[in-house]
Amino acid sequence: MDTTTASVSTLNELVLINNDRVAGYEKALEELKSKSEGSVGNEDLTALFMGYAADSRRMSTELADQVRSEGGEAEEGTMVSGKLFRAWMDVKALFTGKDRHAILASCETGEDAAQRAYQSALGEDELTPSAREIIVRQQADLKRAHDLVRDLRDASGQ
Repeated sequence: MDTTTASVSTLNELVLINNDRVAGYEKALEELKSKSEGSVGNEDLTALFMGYAADSRRMSTELADQVRSEGGEAEEGTMVSGKLFRAWMDVKALFTGKDRHAILASCETGEDAAQRAYQSALGEDELTPSAREIIVRQQADLKRAHDLVRDLRDASGQ
């Protein structure tokens, strides 16, 4: 596989992962709203999750633009069979209690999966320099998101 083909493939995987992340945060928002008291007391999480979903939409678009600039065709949708999608769907199972701690713990699981995917992508030797630059920057943003979700989860007790 040549460098451009390998780079496009890796970028497309990250496009799908970001789409999965959007779906995960949209699910978390639904769960916050479905609590008996609605999102009262969770306004901070509502704003945070909406922001993270928007961030992943932006990241997905940026990655797709890079795919096209490298001569590839950008993927759409989510990784229905992918590990990250399954991790986000595990979020659904953990929402049984729908409390703040459970929601944050589930979101952290998704953030962990995103970090692993980005780390794996950076291990690819055949990334183009511009693709690598985008991935490094996005991974740093996602790491900050992960750490905040983890800290909020820890602060929520339980």
